[in-house]
Amino acid sequence: MRLGLIGLGRIGAFHAQTLTDLEQVGSLVVADAAPGVTAEVAARLGAEPADSPEKLLAAGVDGVLIAAATDAHPALLRAAVDAGLPVFCEKPLAAGLADARATADAVRGAPVQIGYPRRFDAGFLAVRGAVAAGELGRVHTVRSTTLDPAPPPRAYLAGSGGLFRDCTVHDLDAVRWVTGQEITEVYAAGADRGDPMFGELGDIDAASLLLTMADGTIGVISNSRYNARGYDVRLEVHGAADSAAAGLDDGLPIRPLGPGALAPAGPAHAFFMDRLASAFRAELAAFTELVAGTRPSPCTVDDALAVAVAAEAATVSLREHRPVRTDEIA
Repeated sequence: MRLGLIGLGRIGAFHAQTLTDLEQVGSLVVADAAPGVTAEVAARLGAEPADSPEKLLAAGVDGVLIAAATDAHPALLRAAVDAGLPVFCEKPLAAGLADARATADAVRGAPVQIGYPRRFDAGFLAVRGAVAAGELGRVHTVRSTTLDPAPPPRAYLAGSGGLFRDCTVHDLDAVRWVTGQEITEVYAAGADRGDPMFGELGDIDAASLLLTMADGTIGVISNSRYNARGYDVRLEVHGAADSAAAGLDDGLPIRPLGPGALAPAGPAHAFFMDRLASAFRAELAAFTELVAGTRPSPCTVDDALAVAVAAEAATVSLREHRPVRTDEIA
């Protein structure tokens, strides 16, 4: 099939390589706001360059992937859907909740997949399966962790929507997806103790969230932009009958201390490109199935909107120093 990819920054360039390696993809058309970037990626991967998103959408593609900056997602997503194309759009739907709601309303019912790769990680899938099968009994606690090894560039942060919308949303989606429960209340604490750019941008560099799920399950989320040992993505689910975890592999960037403690064999995961490489490949392979019409969307705009509501609740909670129910936001 012939696919188009709009946005060739950090994640877009990574997706371009992954798509090129998928046997389902016969040709790839790429576009970026920077013409030089478009030309470089096209030449390196043997893709076809397009001068603009409009030209890409008119280039006879079977589906389109959107990996542009967050604030460009709504317009590009609507344009692709209006062109009658199946769409993969990186998270989040939009930088703000109002735009996310409007975008979801505009494209609901169209074949749209939102990019949450942990849904395709083998460990996360296994934990979700164990929960769904009742192997853990009554689930009482779920813990999700995302620790970046270093902050992203200032230019990226400025358009990211902030820690909750850029990073925490992966944990919010994972907790909601693995438990099968909606998030009903959020209490958030955050810190800005690193680079001055976080405060200047009205952002934070570390956060912890306490969630209440619809059935009373407690969720705990930990995030940081500073984890020098490596990229740490984990999930733990604790039930009355058993406990299970994902991400406790040899690349876990942690140094166990104490008698008998066993250190991971290493090397530690450096970033999402290596920690989630297989998940990204499976995610984009799933999109080719959506394009072919052989499967429904594995992550819908309504899934992304539920996460956006929870992220907004976290934002309000941090600002007002109180628990915030998601129905206050929704």
